[in-house]
Amino acid sequence: MKRFHLVVHGRVQGVGFRYFTQHEALKRQLTGWVRNNDDGTVELEIQGNEEAIRLFIDTIREGTLFAKVTDVSISEIPCVHNEKQFRIMY
Repeated sequence: MKRFHLVVHGRVQGVGFRYFTQHEALKRQLTGWVRNNDDGTVELEIQGNEEAIRLFIDTIREGTLFAKVTDVSISEIPCVHNEKQFRIMY
């Protein structure tokens, strides 16, 4: 079990990126959260199986039809015990 903090840069606000992120996390049975930052980035924490997280991050880097990811900052952080879901924070 691993947990990572990510900050996603690019055209990632106003294009459904948080919902895309949530969908990809749930598909891989990962937990955590995602939110928009005032500086135009999207911040998230993702937790679960290391291979599932690796696939998740690869997908996030690709973006979507409307989102254009230019950079992803990643750092490993301590796990959060008893977390049950992946949620969008407002």
